[in-house]
Formats: sequence, structure tokens, C-alpha cells
Amino acid sequence: MAERTLVDSIWWGAGAGARFARMLLVPFSTIFAMIVTVRNALYDRGALLSRVPRLPAISVGNLTVGGTGKTPVSSWLAMQLQARGMRPSIVLRGYGDDEPLVHARLTPSIPVFVNANRLEAIERAAAAGADVAVLDDAFQHRRVARAADVVLVSADVADSSERPLPAGPYREPSTSLARASLVVVTRKSASTERARTVAERARAVAPAVPVAIMHLALDTVHFEGLPTASLASIAGRHVLAIAGIGNGAAFGAQLREAGATVRMRAYPDHHPFTAADARALARDLAPIEIALCTLKDAVKLLPLWPREAAPLGYVSQAVIVEEGGDAINAILDLVINASPRQL
Repeated sequence: MAERTLVDSIWWGAGAGARFARMLLVPFSTIFAMIVTVRNALYDRGALLSRVPRLPAISVGNLTVGGTGKTPVSSWLAMQLQARGMRPSIVLRGYGDDEPLVHARLTPSIPVFVNANRLEAIERAAAAGADVAVLDDAFQHRRVARAADVVLVSADVADSSERPLPAGPYREPSTSLARASLVVVTRKSASTERARTVAERARAVAPAVPVAIMHLALDTVHFEGLPTASLASIAGRHVLAIAGIGNGAAFGAQLREAGATVRMRAYPDHHPFTAADARALARDLAPIEIALCTLKDAVKLLPLWPREAAPLGYVSQAVIVEEGGDAINAILDLVINASPRQL
């Protein structure tokens, strides 16, 4: 397992092999882009109708496949709503088994409902006493009407020509940002200046949409049975970094910024880790190394980790609002004050 997955190498690689692979995929990307364009046009013109859910909803999504921080931002928004006296729920489509487990760790007091039919999930949430729904990864799910759409754009992902799937990571072009209620530029290892540059690009594409910047910062190291430690505790350590997320390279970069020497093991997003994977990783761990993964990986890997091996830890994230706090508060107020009849 290398620093990058095969898909990442095709999407972002500069070599002849990556360029050739992308060229072979262009016809499929053209078909995909046409389908997306027609579908959006049908919704925009009212030929396809969005269904009004029983609860006011706020969706958190992106334009690309993975890597922007939808899960931590969704949990953070749910906690903000809860702090304002609401009874939020988190609604997921259920792609992969990790996201419900991650939400349960991040927000144990907020119920999570998993159903490919988001309307049914919202009905269940309402029946359980929720008064607002946070839809994780739902920007493209236009069947459900919502009070607000929060769209995340990563400052960590390399520049691209917005190649649609499968030749690139784009589900929709950047012009779709005009549908958003709020654009949030997220950064992990990218600089603040880089995030501001991405924010200006978003404003140029969708000038009527407010833009905020959030830092998804690694903050605490967790080993089962041991006290938590600050990220600074890994400075000078050798780390085997394990990541099956949308942008594993950013995880490795953040660990390096904390002063660790990092050997990366990247897996595809939502990788279904097996006991064989866990044994192989434990065997690969050098005596001088510690093994660290993301929370998204820990919920799957920790139960499989060999007891006789050196322990596996994970690093949690903090969501820090750097710019646009007023715009975020305005969106939260919009959702709180919404009723399904007003959508």
C-alpha cells in the first residue's frame, strides 16, 4: 500500500500513465457530465420536484468525491444547533459503515438515522423527537427540499481542470456553487493564504453566496486505555500513518507538520478493513514506530487490531472557524427559524 491510492494517482498524477488513463476515461466523464447537467436543469425548471420533508433540513455536501470534511462539519453544525436549543438529528445515506460510527463518537447525544431514502430517515427522526435534520453528503440529493445548503470546498486538493467522474473527482462543476446557501472552504494542511485564494475563486463563481473558512485541525492523540495526549506529543516520533479517507495525503501532511517522521499507508475512501488488513499493518509496524489513523479508520480498525501488536491510536480533529463566523450563524438562524411549509 503506497502513499497514494490508484484512483488518486489517476486523478492527480502528472505522469504519462496517469494522463493516458484519464484520456481513456474522458468519454465516460462526458456522459456523466451530460446526465448531471440534464438532471439539474430538470430540477431548476420544476420538471423534477423536491419533496418537502417533515423537518427543516440543512444539507452538507461538496462538488467532489470525498476529502472535504463533510462528516466533522456535519457533526459540528449539529452540535451548534443543539447548543441553540434545537433537537437535531443527523441523516446519512449509509455509504460505508464508518460514518454512522464516527458521528456516534463525535456527537453521542445526537441520534443518527441511516437510510438511502432520506425522506424516510427524516420521518423516523421526527417520530423520535427531532426538530431539525442535518443531511450529511446531500448536496446532489435534490429530491429532498431543505432550508439551507452548505457546500464544502477543500483547500488541500491539488488544482485540477474540474474533470468529472470518472476521469476526475468532480460530481458537479464549480458553477453549481450558485445553488449553495453557504460555501465553506476547509483546510487541513493547506495554508490560510491558500484557503483565502480558494475562497476568492468561489466568490468569483457564485458572488451572491457567502463564504466561510474552517480549519479541520488535528488536536488530540488517543490510545485505548491511556490518557489522551496533545498532537505535540508526536513531535520527533516515527509514525506509520493509516488513512482510508478521501484525502489521506492531507492526514500525513498534518502529522509531518506536527514534527513526526511519517510513513504513509493510504487506502481508498471507506475502505472495508479486514482482520487480514489489520494483521498486515501490525506486521509492517517498525519497532521505532507508532501506528496512528483517523477516527474514521479507527472505528473499523480498532476492533480488528491484533492484541499482541503494538497499540493503534487515532487522532481526533477540531473544527475551527477562521473566517465567516457571522455567515455561519446566519445559516444556523435560517434553519432554526424555518418550517417545512416555508421551503
